[in-house]
Order: sequence, then C-alpha cells, then structure tokens
Amino acid sequence: MPENTISVSDARRSGARLVGVGIAAIVIILVTAAALLFWTLPDANAFNARVERLFVESDLTSQAEIRLLEILAQSGTAFADTLASYRMVIFVLLIFASAMLIAALVFLVMLAALNRRMAQIERTGIQVTSLLISREENTVYLNNMDFKLTPAAMETLSVLAESRLDDEILSGAEIEAMVSGKEASECEEAAGATRIKRLRDTLGNQMVSELLVRNVARKGYMLAIDKDVIRMI
Repeated sequence: MPENTISVSDARRSGARLVGVGIAAIVIILVTAAALLFWTLPDANAFNARVERLFVESDLTSQAEIRLLEILAQSGTAFADTLASYRMVIFVLLIFASAMLIAALVFLVMLAALNRRMAQIERTGIQVTSLLISREENTVYLNNMDFKLTPAAMETLSVLAESRLDDEILSGAEIEAMVSGKEASECEEAAGATRIKRLRDTLGNQMVSELLVRNVARKGYMLAIDKDVIRMI
C-alpha cells in the first residue's frame, strides 16, 4: 500500500509539472507569434503620412486636386480604423486560442492520469476497504456501494469469500461442489464458470465485477481483495 501511495503522489507531481511546462510553452509560442504578427502589420497611420507628405510637397491649385487629396485623407483614416479593428480581432483570437490550447493540455494530462490509474487498478484490483456480505438481506456492501444479489449469486460470493479467507483459489468444479454440496469429481468446470458469470451479471457494474472476481489462469477464481476487509453476517 505505501508503494502505491508513493507512485500516485509521484504521478500527480509529474502531471503538475507537465501542465506547468505545457502552459508556459503555449504562452511563449503564442506571445512570440503575436509579437511577430503585430510587428509585420503595416502602420495604421502610414497611409495618412503619405497623403500628408503629398499635400506638403505638391503645389496644388485646382479645386479638383484639393478634393482628391481630401478623399485620399478620408480613405487613409478609414484604413487606419480598419487596421485597428483587425488588431483587436487578432488579439481576441490569440486569447481564445491560448485558452483552448491550455484547456486541451489540461484535459490530455487528466486523461493520461486516468489511464494510468485504470491500468493500476487492472494490475492490482479494486482498492476495497470494506466488503460486508449479508446473507439475510442477500446484499453485499462494497465500500460505499450496495448490491442486491440473487440467492444463487450470494452463495457463490460467500464461497469465494470463504476461500479468500483461507488464501485458496477455487476451480469452477470446486465452486459448484461447495455450492451444491456434491463432490468436486461429480461437478463440471463449466457449471462453476456459469455461476461466476451469473454473479458478475448480478453485480452489474462491469469494472467492479471483472476486477472483484478475478480469473487466475489455469488455477481458478478468487476475490482480488485483502482478506482483512471481508466480513460475513
């Protein structure tokens, strides 16, 4: 148990470091891209400056030429306003892109952590702190969950619990023999396997049922929990 605690703590710390490094990298990349983008954009007043220079350096006398310069000046003002709005749109899009990338990074790290946790559960089984089997109620209380079982499923689970208390692994034939009261030589392996399948179906939750009742290759079936947490009433 201490080794699992250390590994989980290390995984959390490494995940936090990964998130921090990823967010820093995203911010640096986007800030660099924004700086280059804004630096390469033309000056909003460049057009107006050219019109002003043309007005100063040219000897304009006719009303038509003066009117043309006025139109050019108005066009320059419109261009400056349009470019300023483009800058604002680019700035908002960069903020939105930053938020989306950071959220995607966080979700990816959370998904990776969840996958590691699920892999650990598959290797070690469910972390059960309490397993209470109530024969009178035909109910099993697993941690904070309760499962209503059929009488047959309750008998199968009780047999598995008793064998776990004795550190035994039961074959399908042995399970059928203990439930039915027959000799193991008179029972078939498939009958016990059918009882295990019905127990898993009754438990309902696929992850709970598959990891709680473990199939040991070429040996049989057992409860993948610590025997100290088992109680039967």
